[in-house]
Amino acid sequence: MSYQDKKAFFRQMLTIYGRKAVEEALLDPGLPVFRLHLADSNKPAAILDHCLQLAQRRGIDVVWHDRRKLSFISRNSRQDQGIALDIRLDNLRPLADLPATARHLIVLDNITNPQNVGMIIRSVAAGFIDALVIPDKGCAELGPLVIKASAGSLFKAPIYRCNSTGEAISTLKGRYRLAALALDNAGDFYRNDMRQPTAFILGNESAGISREAADACDCRLKIPMNNQVESLNVAVTAALIAFHPALLPG
Repeated sequence: MSYQDKKAFFRQMLTIYGRKAVEEALLDPGLPVFRLHLADSNKPAAILDHCLQLAQRRGIDVVWHDRRKLSFISRNSRQDQGIALDIRLDNLRPLADLPATARHLIVLDNITNPQNVGMIIRSVAAGFIDALVIPDKGCAELGPLVIKASAGSLFKAPIYRCNSTGEAISTLKGRYRLAALALDNAGDFYRNDMRQPTAFILGNESAGISREAADACDCRLKIPMNNQVESLNVAVTAALIAFHPALLPG
């Protein structure tokens, strides 16, 4: 396997950790599990024995590590509980591989709450958006909390990764109209022309869209609201975008 092939292979790898999360993943025969990692210092536990049995039954590679090496793999020594699992996701791709047929995207800009990221992923998987762009930097890690909040749809949604929001903007600018979801001085989301290829950028839960993203956007859109309500949860906003009437089949 060439260096580029290896890079592409591991780019689609997601490492989860924690005993219950790993056990649930191993119990799902539809997940393409690559490797199980265990700390050799683990004390005997029924759930660890069960994970090992499940991996052996499925012919999954099992590797034992010292505690320091496992912490390096999980990247969360406080919560990995001495176990980690590599899952290879075919739906997790680099942004450079975004197909020309993708017309409507959602781009996350520093969305840090794992529950919000998981619910956004679920809406994208169920809805009619062509792709979800999640930068590595600034956004919540695609780990057990996101998997749980997505109700398993993390493994089904069309997700594209890049290094940062800036990289996403430079890649998409010119090819898509960049639309910021804003609270004021913005056009009506439901009167927006959805015939144009559009990337909807959703900002941080408290700070909103970053200055870098705001300056690059071609337009600002606002979802009209009643009863003097000022804003919606970012995951609710993503759901409204994914199910925009103009995107519904028929």
